[in-house]
Amino acid sequence: MGRLLWTLMRGLCALVLACFSLGMPGELGVLEADICVYGGTSSGVAAAVAAARDGRSVVLVEPTQFVGGMSASGISLIDRGDVSTIGGISREFYERAGQVYGEKIAWRIEPSVASRIFEQFLAEHPSVTVVRGSYLETAVTRDGQVESVVLENGVSVEAEVFIDATYEGDLLAAADVPFSIGRESRARYNESLAGTRVKTRKHQFTFAVSPYRRKGDTTSGLLPGVSAEPMGAEGDGDSSLPAFTYRLCLTKAPDRIPFAKPAGYDPLEYELLARHVVARQAASLKTRLRDVVQLDWLPNGKFDLNNNGPISTDFVGGSKSYVFASQAERRVIERRHREYIEGLFVFLRSDPRLPENLRREAKAFGLARDEYVENDHWPPLLYVREARRLSGSYVMTQADCEGETAHSSSIGLASYMIDSHNCRRVVVDGKAVNEGDIQHRLPGPFVIPYEAITPRISDCSNLLVPVCLSSTHVAFSSIRMEPVLMILGESAGIAASLAVDDGLPVQKVDRSKLERRLLGAGQITRPNL
Repeated sequence: MGRLLWTLMRGLCALVLACFSLGMPGELGVLEADICVYGGTSSGVAAAVAAARDGRSVVLVEPTQFVGGMSASGISLIDRGDVSTIGGISREFYERAGQVYGEKIAWRIEPSVASRIFEQFLAEHPSVTVVRGSYLETAVTRDGQVESVVLENGVSVEAEVFIDATYEGDLLAAADVPFSIGRESRARYNESLAGTRVKTRKHQFTFAVSPYRRKGDTTSGLLPGVSAEPMGAEGDGDSSLPAFTYRLCLTKAPDRIPFAKPAGYDPLEYELLARHVVARQAASLKTRLRDVVQLDWLPNGKFDLNNNGPISTDFVGGSKSYVFASQAERRVIERRHREYIEGLFVFLRSDPRLPENLRREAKAFGLARDEYVENDHWPPLLYVREARRLSGSYVMTQADCEGETAHSSSIGLASYMIDSHNCRRVVVDGKAVNEGDIQHRLPGPFVIPYEAITPRISDCSNLLVPVCLSSTHVAFSSIRMEPVLMILGESAGIAASLAVDDGLPVQKVDRSKLERRLLGAGQITRPNL
């Protein structure tokens, strides 16, 4: 009896605390606002802040406890493109980071600094209610609109306009809004970079490496990470996604946290790397750590870890089932990505086939002790480079990126090169081959039209999608950079405010009025303005 009473008391206390954490809504378990933003990514924070500055009440739902998305979870060297195109809240973020470092603007930002700035943005706007730690359970729709979203903790959020600012497009999918996933064929939109492709230089095996467990023995089975899928013809479309990874913050400081050896560590996962290094040695080519991973300096003796070379921190093939997985299944996949990178560094510092200089360099790096302190010094978010993409009012393509189209509306600019990481590792003529990498420079900045973040009105009239916007895989590979996602988030927040103000579907927002409001907020909507 005493145990039962204690359990009931604990439940009652939890319920009271939940009420206070939700700001004591008028109806228990229901939050009401003008605008609901699902996803506390950099884009989601920008959307919420922009709407709040426009006088709107906002509920920002972040499924984890962590806001700022990849801008605060590992992308510390900013993929910025033409910095003259970055305005509004996006530029304000980088200028605030600059103030921390005594600079006008900063493009190399420690994760802890980025996290503090996003938290400051939200703290400055009390009309934004932040709900953390609960995932989307379902979206309630009626007559082509989202009426509310229901979270796994039972809380319901009702709003006039909803914004999906997740990297996965989970809200648009829950609302049954059409989307694309994977790669279009070259013929689909006449894109020369589309579909299956093998690039022979960067992030590719430069020597013949056997993909089989026993070299050259096709009966021994494929090594881990090598797909049995056929390569297919160049330019074919498929459902493959670029590899995911974690972007770590490393240091050489004496108090660094060494990489742990993961449970179930299997050196066979890195056998291709060893074979490639041995082949380089046979050709009298020295292999340094920078040939295996990319390490870019950050303030205070830290480094941003990124992928480099044929076998690196990208867990090629690991993204395959993530998008459609349950939340529990996603946690398993995320853990698998972490174990892959931990295992990579264990392998680099210990495998006797690797040159001593490479092993010594790998031993010199560890996790920064003062970063992600609440998360075992590991970034809280897996780097989901691409997931669902809205099938919306306008589909952006390679032609848009290359400045071959004209648009009457603009909600911001992008300028970074078309950058897709490898999607698959397959067998071609008995050799391991990476497939899917794109690194294609663009002639200049290009316009993103408002129609790219709006569904077709027949699909949903009160949803905006600034992250998983309507584009092909090729176009998204340029647009996906964090400064641009913040730009699009701010634009979505202001557009949502206008839709509320005028009582209109998001598709009917006055484009000229929207662009004027964006310019007034410091956004840059046209090249060379």
